[in-house]
Amino acid sequence: MTRENLATASDTLESAADATTDDDAAERLQSLADQLDSLATRDRDPDHGRLARIENALHDLEDTDVADQVTDAHESVVAFRETVEGV
Repeated sequence: MTRENLATASDTLESAADATTDDDAAERLQSLADQLDSLATRDRDPDHGRLARIENALHDLEDTDVADQVTDAHESVVAFRETVEGV
């Protein structure tokens, strides 16, 4: 089962990691892309806590040179999170 919004966020962050000139940001973006890719294809939905941590990490990266891509990925995560039951 694929979660399209998470897969889209992952692809966007992978592209951002390739585009940024900041090595630390690239490493963090790639790590988040890998996490979202894993969450997009696993058997069950991630919980709100996990998604909130990812959103916080994305918020921390909003002042990078790839801010537009980070914002797009964040919007995709939020769109998915709205479909998750619970809090």
